[in-house]
Amino acid sequence: MKNRPLADILRPDNLEDVIGQDHLFGESGALSTMIKSKNVPSMILWGPPGVGKTTIAKALAKISQADFISISAINSGAADIRKVIEQAKARQIRSNDFENLLDVVEYKSSKTILMIDEIHHFNKTQQDLFLPFIEDGTIILIGTTTENPSFQLNSALLSRCKVVTLKILDEAALEKILERAEKVVKKKLPISEDARHSLVNLACGDARYLLNACEELFLLDLKKEISANQLLDIISKRAAHFDKKGDFHYNLISAFHKSLRGSDVDAALYYLARMIEAKQDPYYILRRLARFATEDVGMADPNALLQVMAAKENYDFLGHPEGDYALSHATIYLATAPKSNASYLAHTAAIEVAAQTTKLMPPKNILNAPTKMTKEQDYGKGYIYDHDTPNCFSGQEFFPPELLKKELPKFYEPNERGFERDVKKRMEYWENLRNKIRGED
Repeated sequence: MKNRPLADILRPDNLEDVIGQDHLFGESGALSTMIKSKNVPSMILWGPPGVGKTTIAKALAKISQADFISISAINSGAADIRKVIEQAKARQIRSNDFENLLDVVEYKSSKTILMIDEIHHFNKTQQDLFLPFIEDGTIILIGTTTENPSFQLNSALLSRCKVVTLKILDEAALEKILERAEKVVKKKLPISEDARHSLVNLACGDARYLLNACEELFLLDLKKEISANQLLDIISKRAAHFDKKGDFHYNLISAFHKSLRGSDVDAALYYLARMIEAKQDPYYILRRLARFATEDVGMADPNALLQVMAAKENYDFLGHPEGDYALSHATIYLATAPKSNASYLAHTAAIEVAAQTTKLMPPKNILNAPTKMTKEQDYGKGYIYDHDTPNCFSGQEFFPPELLKKELPKFYEPNERGFERDVKKRMEYWENLRNKIRGED
């Protein structure tokens, strides 16, 4: 006990003692049926760090009376997988291996639960190795992952496994864990109520971090309680809950983008701060801002893109942390700007038509004729120089002859928001001139 980490000592042996995952144990909870039937299927336990994935996997092995083998996908390869499979095969029993039922009853369980920690680190080939052995019952696979399984795991593997989602631990659950730790150690944490609250907040839903911090605090020989400020000097700050390539990365950037689109400046600044706190690459954020400026603000405010590019120049010049202010500056501008995706829709519509008409030549009158041969082929013949016309507008046709503009849907249709209101008036002006020149109403 003395050499075991507190987190390991407090790990529940039974599913009923798992804290903070009540949604899995209700009447229709994912684990309730397994507890009653003692039948454990292959599954993927998906959730943030320190919420009980390994604990649940071990407890499931206990209720199913299966042998439990655990390996990590981070430091294991195909050879390790094959070795575990062979062990499971050797352990597997079939009724025709025994002369009578008594032998089967006395024989140790033939089931093998193989837990793969951080299974998303296995590549497609490694994941495929499990498929036939899940199907024939050689192993019951329990994979744990902090990443979204639908993005990180093969569809073939997912189709053979039940996905069980674990929630991040809330303050009430973390407080229960603190109380359990104090009961086991048989003394109170030497911290004030404010410090206790700060400790729970610092854990960010991670029980493992919380218990490791408790272990540090229990070892201190103190005469009086530690304040919240002193707590930060004693324990290491938990790294922000973020992975630059993981699910949380995509969740935060998605929330950031949608907050900008929804013109909620405070929410956008909050998610920006979350990413800065998590040491996200600032140029990734700037690229997202630049994309937003063209995709969601567009011509409703042409200055939006200029503001983002100015923010990039500012960051190039100042660096972190002063350059971070420019990220907030651009975020505020974009969140409060009028929104229009008309230019984005125009781009995609034009690309779609262009992809279907790649062989069409532009009309000859708007082509240059640099050689005698091109002149003989009527390149440039009949071209009207727009600057020579009364309104600097000739009204010529610029689409390929086989692609009449009047038969095409309009690519760009500005709305009435922001600068696009003026753009719309300009387009109507040119369209009226074009109709007048062509003698149309």
